[in-house]
Amino acid sequence: MEKLERLDATLEAKDLASVWFAHPNSFAWLSGGSSVVDREGDVGVGALGYDGDEVTLLANTIEIDRLYEEELPDLEATGVSVTREAFPWYERSLVEALADRVEEPAAVDVDVPGLERLDPATVRQPLTATDRERYRDLGRETAAAVEAVCRELQPGDTEDEVTAALTVSLAARNIEAPVVLVGGSERAQKYRHYTPKSVEFGDYALVSVTTQRHGLHASCTRAVAFDPPEWLEERHRHAARVETTALAATQDAAAAGGTAGDVFAEIQAAYDALGHAGEWERHHQGGAAGFAGREWIATLGHEAPVIAPMAFAWNPTVQGAKSEDTVLVSDDGFETLTDAGTGTSTDDDWPTIEVEAVGEYDLELERPAVLGLE
Repeated sequence: MEKLERLDATLEAKDLASVWFAHPNSFAWLSGGSSVVDREGDVGVGALGYDGDEVTLLANTIEIDRLYEEELPDLEATGVSVTREAFPWYERSLVEALADRVEEPAAVDVDVPGLERLDPATVRQPLTATDRERYRDLGRETAAAVEAVCRELQPGDTEDEVTAALTVSLAARNIEAPVVLVGGSERAQKYRHYTPKSVEFGDYALVSVTTQRHGLHASCTRAVAFDPPEWLEERHRHAARVETTALAATQDAAAAGGTAGDVFAEIQAAYDALGHAGEWERHHQGGAAGFAGREWIATLGHEAPVIAPMAFAWNPTVQGAKSEDTVLVSDDGFETLTDAGTGTSTDDDWPTIEVEAVGEYDLELERPAVLGLE
């Protein structure tokens, strides 16, 4: 199993006896299942440990059997040996059980007294073949749900009403939505994070989501216009050009051993060239995606290595406009994961525009356009 081979390398490189995953995203990365009961917590109800020979599932007496029988599909499929270790739910928390059970030297992806902290992003990249296939399904279904709701929007709809409809549409596809942003023409111009309110859309709307299934996260944004302001099309195109520049820079950085900071510098330059100097200061620009909404968010000088094949969700904004999809970047090219694909007729296809990267990059991509609805 490729993921266990990565963990073997981590054990050797860090001179560890074991590595443990208690955060739900990391649990999902290794197991293909979910350790979530309370969605407000950073720690799941079970942890998985690996010592170079076998995997151990640690959970309380309430959860141990359910997790073992229902939430370890990837480990079960590969025939990896998994042992169960339970502790009474009334005696300690999972973190306390880890502190009591795990012997040093060991690393854990959450804070546990006495144990080293492991950054799970270092082992979750690049995406495996199985992860990429799951990502394609998640991305396609996310885009289909978002676009289906967007096609039915009307100027008098309120942001919170559409948020509810979107959440239901995603849930019907067994997709969770940790982030749903729905903004009408007034609030989308005023705020970059247009958390929904009981406000009518008005002239246009922006709909942004980050979804999750099997631990993988997909992000996308769609714009719908009823009576669009004259500046909307140009700002949308400029945001898409910055995004395309970021993708071109990502591919170059992955090939050259570059960093997130290298890509961010190109994003800044693209904003400057398009006449939007300083616009990047008003909102983060995104970064690598996978088993978190962002495995890392790029900033100037950020030293995170850019690795491929990996998903990236860049999300540049120009006041009132935003361009965002989750794209698989590899040496061979760019695959938009949050693409609903061709429908049963051309009327089912979301409109697109061709945009060029800024500067010396020889890249032109087809990006979602603003959908016009009367």
